[in-house]
Amino acid sequence: MDLYVPIIVLGVLAFAFAAGSVAMASLTGPKRWNRARLDAYECGIEPTPQPVGGGRFPIKYYLTAMLFIVFDIEIIFLYPWAVAFDRMGMFGLVEMVLFIVTVLVAYAYIWRRGGLEWD
Repeated sequence: MDLYVPIIVLGVLAFAFAAGSVAMASLTGPKRWNRARLDAYECGIEPTPQPVGGGRFPIKYYLTAMLFIVFDIEIIFLYPWAVAFDRMGMFGLVEMVLFIVTVLVAYAYIWRRGGLEWD
């Protein structure tokens, strides 16, 4: 049981900090309410009207998300590969070259579709 005491203490401290932060924010925070703050986004800017069906999003939103996922996955696979590069030998090199070629194909697709151009 002695091994679990630091974990329990850390959990109690984390909960106390979170609860205390919420309580202090509600006690010391401003109480001014206005119409813009009560809107759905609560950012202070009047939202533009949207069609009933939600409207269509430009393809750039999806391309940006796809670009983020492609490079995020690339980093997730490149880091362990770089750490264990010596032990994998030629097999690891060939596999990583194939992986990077796949990533470059996705990057070229996004570039071609205009996902890197910001208006």
